[in-house]
Amino acid sequence: MDYFLELFSSGMVRGSIYALIALGYTMVYGIIQLINFAHGEIYMIGAFVALIVSGVLTIYGFSGVSILILAAIIAMIYAAAYGYTLEKIAYRPLRNAPRLSALISAIGMSLFLQNYVLLAQTPDFLPFPELIPQFAFMDPIAHVMGSAELIILVTSAISMILLTVLIKYTRIGKAMRATQQDITMARLTGVNVDQVISMTFIIGSVLAAIGGVLVASYIGQINFYIGFMAGVKAFTAAVLGGIGNIPGAALGGIVLGLAESFAAGYVSSAYEDVFAFGVLALILVLRPSGLLGKALKQKV
Repeated sequence: MDYFLELFSSGMVRGSIYALIALGYTMVYGIIQLINFAHGEIYMIGAFVALIVSGVLTIYGFSGVSILILAAIIAMIYAAAYGYTLEKIAYRPLRNAPRLSALISAIGMSLFLQNYVLLAQTPDFLPFPELIPQFAFMDPIAHVMGSAELIILVTSAISMILLTVLIKYTRIGKAMRATQQDITMARLTGVNVDQVISMTFIIGSVLAAIGGVLVASYIGQINFYIGFMAGVKAFTAAVLGGIGNIPGAALGGIVLGLAESFAAGYVSSAYEDVFAFGVLALILVLRPSGLLGKALKQKV
């Protein structure tokens, strides 16, 4: 039973991170029908910024959770700036171009950011400090779930709740929903569509940075390539849940994380990716629009 709970905990942690990153994919796609393939690199950049900041803060006597919080805040600011800049210089000029052009631009920005960090930092894995202490109240269940896992789950849950509140009850959230439903009508009713799209990129980038900082602290190492596979898995989660559907992205992340964890635990870690993508293929055969997705007419 303990082994099952350990695998379940691990799957929930993976799934929470996938969900955080997948939200960025699904928000952007829902509004402008674009797959932002550079989103995984924003996650990676967030982790690198946190590593640099944590090193500086350590020199000045900070420690533990205080470093984690400050590093995460600065990483979110940097990630938001990167997300805004990407949208403004790489995607906005191509908004009315053929979709293939925007797709190529997104892939190009992904490769550019990978190589930018590769040249600016190092191709090697860098150690990331363990910033999350083991809480005393977690000792009775430490064999199943540690403090790092708890922090990741709680932070992910709070982030998703805040995003839901923002989308449903705030002015910018209503503007996002209006833009998603009909971008032309939203513009005619006075919605600043460019501002809404930029804000969507910023929010998605902030969520990706949170995931990058948490995972880096949990795993203990990072390199320039960590964003690629995380991005692929998160995109898979978004498609699994129903691309463009925010609750679907969260559900898809959890399902994918649990599938990987149980496949690694009960079959072999060598087949976890095969099993995860197999689940995706099966679900899409049964529900082509994803778990919570709806079959919508293509926007022109």
